[in-house]
Amino acid sequence: MKVSFIGIGSMGAAMVPNLVRAGHSVSVWNRNRAAAQAIDGVTVLESPADAFQADAVMTMLSNDDAVRSVILDSGALAGANKNCVHIMMATISLALVDELAARHREAGIAYVSAPVFGVPAAAAAAQLNVLAAGDPQAIARVQPLLDAVGRKTWLLGDDPKRANVVKISGNMMIAQAFTAMGEAAYLSESYGVPAADLLDVLTNTLFAAPSYQRYGGFIATNTFEPGFKLPLGLKDVNLALSAAEAKGALLPVAEQVRENMQDAMAQGLQDRDWSVAATIRRKR
Repeated sequence: MKVSFIGIGSMGAAMVPNLVRAGHSVSVWNRNRAAAQAIDGVTVLESPADAFQADAVMTMLSNDDAVRSVILDSGALAGANKNCVHIMMATISLALVDELAARHREAGIAYVSAPVFGVPAAAAAAQLNVLAAGDPQAIARVQPLLDAVGRKTWLLGDDPKRANVVKISGNMMIAQAFTAMGEAAYLSESYGVPAADLLDVLTNTLFAAPSYQRYGGFIATNTFEPGFKLPLGLKDVNLALSAAEAKGALLPVAEQVRENMQDAMAQGLQDRDWSVAATIRRKR
């Protein structure tokens, strides 16, 4: 399949080689052209509009502003191939999802939401969990692309927002999990039990799940090398709170997590992994 990929950050750079290895004809566009040129086996495009001449476009950008600039404000949809399927893999607001779906309908091209669970290492190993929602026929057409980058595609219905709300909810739960581990570590340490001992027990018994083990390891060793930087994590918690506000719902735990993250940002920790926010309560 002829596929274009927009956005060569750490995730995109890990995903694209898997598309190439699966035998697809891959073109890429990135603001930083050098990042695109560094990937073997791809054609580097001159503009986002060029990307929409392919059979499918996969987009992995950092936030709403980047998506709006690259996809909407650039005019990329105006001359798009009418048979193109746009696969939006970025974690974005539900309001922007609705706007994108409407703009794609106006342009006459298919729009699929397909955010993912997984860090760059999982992306490089094609072990992402893909959350897909949109027109079932469009998803079926691009399933070989999703199979090339993920271990499983979770089908969540024909409303694209359904995939995004699952992604936002999942990231919110991860943030709540490492916050809880940070508080548990503070409690255990105050009674002389090192965080490493506590979290070794908990992440191999009651909470033997990948996210607990990954972030528990960071907390236990007090090392927060970035896999997912703090500003991106704060962005996702804000997305969850905005989505809740739109429904008149309250997320008090998420509010506390956001406060911790904001405090971590104020302390200059923006280049650390987002789980560094788990240390904030311990410091207090």
